[in-house]
Amino acid sequence: MKIGLMELVVVFLVALVVIGPDKLPGYARKLGVALREFRKASADITKEVRENVVEPLEEAQRPLREAVEPLEELDREVRGDLKGLEKDLKGIGKTKARPAERAPAPEPAQDAPAGEPVEGSSEPGEPEIKMSEDTGGENR
Repeated sequence: MKIGLMELVVVFLVALVVIGPDKLPGYARKLGVALREFRKASADITKEVRENVVEPLEEAQRPLREAVEPLEELDREVRGDLKGLEKDLKGIGKTKARPAERAPAPEPAQDAPAGEPVEGSSEPGEPEIKMSEDTGGENR
């Protein structure tokens, strides 16, 4: 909390009215001494806390940090390798085949010469078997 110039003026005027002009310098001196003692006590407490709590914790953390350091380095390397692998895997499906590398188109059907297999049969000389429409699908 910061006190501005206007607030200080108001406090000074109220103190002047309440305490009076004769006693105000004595009270101001006492207030200054009290503030100095408060700052000194807070500095001492801060120093003790730093010496008794903060520094021992930092000393206890130092070996742990040294032990974790190689693990963090390994973690960075593995993450870098994973990013590279991910990039490589994403690139696999995105490459387009050149027209010469595409699969050849199926060849058109060739006409069978005379005496060769009859349409619908797989062997030469086999007669074609047709289903009769009027007999309900029976063979002739």
